[in-house]
Amino acid sequence: MRTRFAPSPTGMLHIGGLRTALFAYLVAKQTKGSFLLRIEDTDQERSVEGAIENILRTLHWAGIPPDEGVLLENGVVVQKGSKGPYIQSERLGLYKKYADELLASGKAYPCFCTSDRLDRMRKDQQAHKQAPMYDRKCLGLSKEAVASRIAAGEKYVIRMEIPRSSAVTFTDDIRGFVSFEGETIDDQVLLKSDGFPTYHLAHVVDDHFMDIDIVIRGEEWLSSLPKHLLLFEYLGWKAPRYAHVPLLLNADRSKLSKRQGDVAAEDYQTKGYLPEALLNFLTLLGWNPGTEQEMFSLAELIDAFSIERVSKAGAIFDHEKLDWIQGQWIRKLTPEEFLGRIHPYLQKDLPAASVDPGILTKAILIQERLILLPEAPETLRFFYEEPTVTMELLANPKQKLTPELVKEILPQLRSLLEGIDAKDWNRTTLEAQLRSLVETKGYKLGQVLWPLRAALTGRPYSPGAFEVAEALGKEKTLQRIDACYK
Repeated sequence: MRTRFAPSPTGMLHIGGLRTALFAYLVAKQTKGSFLLRIEDTDQERSVEGAIENILRTLHWAGIPPDEGVLLENGVVVQKGSKGPYIQSERLGLYKKYADELLASGKAYPCFCTSDRLDRMRKDQQAHKQAPMYDRKCLGLSKEAVASRIAAGEKYVIRMEIPRSSAVTFTDDIRGFVSFEGETIDDQVLLKSDGFPTYHLAHVVDDHFMDIDIVIRGEEWLSSLPKHLLLFEYLGWKAPRYAHVPLLLNADRSKLSKRQGDVAAEDYQTKGYLPEALLNFLTLLGWNPGTEQEMFSLAELIDAFSIERVSKAGAIFDHEKLDWIQGQWIRKLTPEEFLGRIHPYLQKDLPAASVDPGILTKAILIQERLILLPEAPETLRFFYEEPTVTMELLANPKQKLTPELVKEILPQLRSLLEGIDAKDWNRTTLEAQLRSLVETKGYKLGQVLWPLRAALTGRPYSPGAFEVAEALGKEKTLQRIDACYK
């Protein structure tokens, strides 16, 4: 199947747009088809410079680059494929041709109404609690009147004429059977006075000539579906399948917005989420695999995904669930892969670690605890910089550790560790010796491990005390204990 993702270049790629692109990608790949990227830039006033590059960079980072259409090669935006151009502003002649054909067949008509008149009309309809729809003032104009006004240079748009007395029905791949009464459908503008098409005409023409088999898009377009189906009918073309995916929602079930969190897909890349984790999470927003499985690689998603199992209901964007999936994906990485993912952050924020030949051993210690990749430098910093340790940190009330008890335990720890031969300095020996101290003195294990770990890292949360002491080595371990009580 040929699928497409057709964003408008009005800003950074929305996280919901990335999910739509992902669904289209999965359908294409599981049918050995093509995933196409088209840029819908007919609203020139809202186009943002650099938006196309952002969309493409994000798709490449996510691992779902387009096969055809607008592509990114060596940082340069190019178009490749036999169905182009793939940027709508380069296809204006084609839209004009079919708008004129609709005029000639009586399926569309010129409308000369000014924006001021349309505003007054809508306000009057709202005052009478009527649905805002064009009142068809220009529909009854004679051919002579139309020709005269055009000759006089009056600006006009082209509107489609909706058959008000019948219903438009369709079976959506997600919504099932849907029906729209003609009297509720507006006479949509197809071609604006500046010669640019609206989305309604442009996407119908493009999806036909680009041989799109299924249109996967957000549910906000469901109300426009009858207009699109009528256009396919008017032009004598077969309509593609349609699948309207549910909205992404905040926890309070409001539409996902910047006011309550990040909405740009690039924000999640910047925060350090793995593309594997983000795609895994996004697919589960609205799609039910029908099993208990929650962790899916992209290859597994291609095999398992089906549009029919996408829910109609809006999907809650649960950040805690995203973090859980992120953590699971980090644990799935091999130590070498994990180091490769965090290495760019170490180079930037902790260069001493990035060139340490023993960094792999240290990185392994934080892999079980890390959630976001940019946190790695700070989490590893105590290995390369002397920590600041306070008595407030060392004395933990939850472990019933008073300052007096800390001052009693630390010298004993110091003496015990100094007695371990350097060649036997490993976590197995360290654990055995410390447990012996606990049994001999009657301390609780946490009362010994907490101040040791705090003294070595200066952090309330870190890898285990035995692992840290082993990685630091005997000399550095003793030095850090000494700094706490001398």
